[in-house]
This record gives sequence, C-alpha cells and structure tokens, in this order.
Amino acid sequence: MRFLHTADWHLGRVYHGVSLLEDQAHVLREFVRVAADLHPDAILLAGDIYDRSVPPAEAVRLLDEVLTELVAGLGIPVVMIAGNHDGPDRLAFGSGMLGRAGLTVCGPVTDRVVPLILRDAHGEVAVYPLPYAEPVLVRAALGDDSLGDHHAALGAQLQAIRAAHPEGMRSVVVAHAFVLGSSESESERPLSVGGTGAVGASLFDGFDYVALGHLHRPQQAGSDRIHYAGSLLKYSFAEADHSKSINLVDMDATGRCAVERIALAPRRDLRILEDTLESIIAAAAADPAREDYVLARLTDSGALLDAMGKLRTVYPNALAIERPVLHGEGDGRAAADHRRIRIEDLFSSFYTDMTGQPLEAAAADLLARIVADGALEERHA
Repeated sequence: MRFLHTADWHLGRVYHGVSLLEDQAHVLREFVRVAADLHPDAILLAGDIYDRSVPPAEAVRLLDEVLTELVAGLGIPVVMIAGNHDGPDRLAFGSGMLGRAGLTVCGPVTDRVVPLILRDAHGEVAVYPLPYAEPVLVRAALGDDSLGDHHAALGAQLQAIRAAHPEGMRSVVVAHAFVLGSSESESERPLSVGGTGAVGASLFDGFDYVALGHLHRPQQAGSDRIHYAGSLLKYSFAEADHSKSINLVDMDATGRCAVERIALAPRRDLRILEDTLESIIAAAAADPAREDYVLARLTDSGALLDAMGKLRTVYPNALAIERPVLHGEGDGRAAADHRRIRIEDLFSSFYTDMTGQPLEAAAADLLARIVADGALEERHA
C-alpha cells in the first residue's frame, strides 16, 4: 500500500507582513501533480492545515480547490486532522458528508477514534486519525482526570486504539505532536509552556507507520516507523537550511515501510545573504534567484542610509536586515527607562549601535561639554 504523507501547510501564513498564499498555491499545484503521477492509496495530512484558527477566506478557498482536485478529481482518499494552529470545529465542518466522498476530517477530540479501512492485495490497513488536543480536552472526552500532560493524554488515546485494533491488521496513526529528541524550529508554536507538551516515541510502539505533523523539519522521530513530513514551505529564516519535501510511504504485506522524501520546489526560496551591503548589491547581478525572500545579514560597521531601499533595488522581495555587529549592550540600551539615563550615556549607546565602535574619549569629553553648556543655557533661559 502506498501513502503520501504531508503536514503543516499553514495556509494563510503572513511573514514579515507578506502573505505567502501565492507561494502556497504554487507548491500545492506541484503537490497535486506528484499525487497524480504516483496515485497513492491515500494522502495523510497531519495537521496545521491553516496558520490560525480563523483563517482568511482566500486560504479556505485554496484548501477547497486542492482537496476537490485530490478527492473528486483524482479519486484519492485524504485523511486530514487538526493541528494546534487549526480551529478543530471549523476544520471538521461537514465531515460526515465529506467522509462518504473520500475526505476523512478529524477536528475535535472524541472518546473513540474511528479508523479509515483501506484494502490492497495483502489485506486491510487501518488508518487512525488522531487530531491534536490539549490534555484537558482528552480528560473530558475519556472521563479520566489522571491524564495530567500531553504524554499521558496521547498515551491513553493510543492505548484505546490498540485495544480495539483487530489482531494482525496493519496500522497507521496520523497525529500532531512533539516527540522528544526531535529537531525544532522557531516558526513552530509551542504546544505547551514548560516543556510538558513533549511525548515519548515509545507511545507509538506497535503501529506500522506514524505520520506526524507539528515540527517543520522532515525527520525520523526515534524510530524508522515514526516520521515528520515537515512543513510545506520555509516559514522562518531559521528554516533557511531546510529542504522541504513530502514523504512517499510504501508499505509491504507485513507492515514494513520504505520512506522516500520527494522534494518540493518553491516559487521563491527563503534564504540568508551575509556580507557588506555594497558586496551583496554588487553580487546580485549574477544571482538567478533575485525574486527570493531574503534576509540580509550585513557586516558593515558604519552608518548606512536607507539600507532596505537599496537592497530592494536588486532583491525586490527582501524581508529583513540584521546587523550583528550592532547587537552589543550599553548603558543607554532601550530596555532601560531613558528618563533615568544621562544624555551622554544615551548618545554613547546610540553611537555604538550605529558604528559598532565605542565613543572615543575626546568625543566623549566634547559631548559632556556640549551637554553641560546646554543645561546651563536652559537654567538661565
């Protein structure tokens, strides 16, 4: 049996004030082409379909178009769960009717997970959709007040699935969770404060394949049976070195799975350029990807006039500028109450921020005399 495993589409994402919807539409067209070529037995979509619980109308329309093409156009069943970014009730609207058409959507947590049963030449495979849920919701659904954290809550759900699973039938779980030991990115919203959102990989023992969402880097999670597909696109500059992909999963008669990552080519990449502003601008003429989303990490130590304006003459989609040499600390940093800081210290800190160098002693003496003269003039005014 063959699956395509994907996750973390984050439709409607806005980054540095720029909507990524056109980029998402582009890469989803590529995803549909891959699905048409491979024609898997099912597509597993492991949560964070939208970037927020109340998505923009354009994001809803895009999802509708893609799912219609996959399910109605290509005849491929889709199993989709809510992630921590999704509004589970909104996502699951019409799920009863949609299920009969080939689209299985699971939003709110329930006391019983009903599997989608698929069949191939070797028999049946049960696909269990397990949407993200806060422990308090799992406690209410299962009537068990002892489930204090994500590990216990997810463990109870999976144990209930095992108890009802027919012996000898192959099994797949689609879930949205942070498995301990996996690699995080800054663009992922924490599942919980204080680290209690993490779960152990051992919770998934006994299942033949676990299709996970939440973490944006494609990776195994403690076992060759447990995989994150990663996000659809790069959603922060912390992901600039990621290679985005989807998982092609081939399951044999015994449930053993071979997993292949299929790369997705974005409309625009998201990358970091590091050099002086002048050097970055000079090198742009030979750069074939000037439409990419760019963070310029400038090494200039002196003051720069309209750096972003100049950068955007060659990289029109530049999103941000960083100047690491100016990140030092000083007595006049903005974190302090400026009303309690001497003018000399405020100016010295500003000078260091702009130039990367401390104010020289002669200049500091001159500044002190100017401030003193100004104060004296003010008293006599």
